[in-house]
Amino acid sequence: MKESTAKQTSSLKNLTKSGVWDIQENDIFRMLNSGSKDAEVKDNLRHYVDIIRSAFTIEELKEDTPAIRKSYEKQGYKVGFVTLDESTKVLWAIRKRPIMRVTDLTYENIRHISASKLVEVLDRNFGGGWDSLSQSIQDIIESGFDISTTTLPKDRLHKKGGMYEKKIADGYEVLEVAKGTWVEAIFAKLKPEVIKPRMKFDTIDEDVEIDEEDNYSSHDEEEEIDEFNEDEMNEDNYRTTFEIEGDPDEEAGELSEFSVDE
Repeated sequence: MKESTAKQTSSLKNLTKSGVWDIQENDIFRMLNSGSKDAEVKDNLRHYVDIIRSAFTIEELKEDTPAIRKSYEKQGYKVGFVTLDESTKVLWAIRKRPIMRVTDLTYENIRHISASKLVEVLDRNFGGGWDSLSQSIQDIIESGFDISTTTLPKDRLHKKGGMYEKKIADGYEVLEVAKGTWVEAIFAKLKPEVIKPRMKFDTIDEDVEIDEEDNYSSHDEEEEIDEFNEDEMNEDNYRTTFEIEGDPDEEAGELSEFSVDE
């Protein structure tokens, strides 16, 4: 895992807060100096330095003397010049941050330590068992390791064929925490790295014509209107929407029949 990650972080452009834990101080000097002529690196230099600082301590030295170099090298630093741009060169002392306490564990570095290193860190920091850790620390540890625990009397913990023996045979590291006459065993094993599949979305070819559904009713589906049939017409089904005016002369003649001579 570390070899593949180191290949991926061969330049500052590929550096991440997780991958930075797999490289060493000499890699930092090499990447900074090789990227000093890259315009993109120079524009984003502060971003890359922030990533480096998440895993390394960086000290800028004002003087370059053998005594100062030796002093920092005794503390585990690597000392060298870093070219930030064509006109700026600084002397840096760089050291990877040690993981000594459970509070040093993060989601970025948890998968970059071994199970034996985790057991060492746990052993150095507490004596109250797994439950004495905060929930946030437990979550970080379990994001990278398979953790299981058991608490048994001291004389039964190493019983042949028991859980302890099976876990050791399965490659787990174990930390034993004494609790009076009982012992809590904390088993830890690095989880296999799971590569999350990327979702693929189907694309629509713009050149393909999509037939739109015809929402209009066809002429054949329309109701047929009954044609006029003169033979079927009678006084019950015949009606008109206009009035027929009478003949004025005829009406006048009818009225004259009722006139009275004086």
